[in-house]
Amino acid sequence: MPTEPLSQKEIEDRLRELPGWSHEGDRIARTYRLGTHFAAAALVVHVARIQDELDHHSDLTLGYNTVNLTVNTHSAGGAVTEKDFELAARVESVAPSHGAA
Repeated sequence: MPTEPLSQKEIEDRLRELPGWSHEGDRIARTYRLGTHFAAAALVVHVARIQDELDHHSDLTLGYNTVNLTVNTHSAGGAVTEKDFELAARVESVAPSHGAA
């Protein structure tokens, strides 16, 4: 069954639960800052595992000491859905263990 796009209000309400995340165009996004490049790379690997578990993948960019995620749901025409917030919440739950801010 396809996932339904969230309304603008639903997105805004859900973002209140995820400090640091924003709504950018047709995606939700966050940049994490970490202490070292190695810590950033480790977070990328952890996020990749979560994405595989959920079978839902974001655009993930590794910088020197940053990790940037942008996510929407391709099967919903590129809209933001509950699946995106599930992924964001899972990432939020592991990011502190990598020293992410």
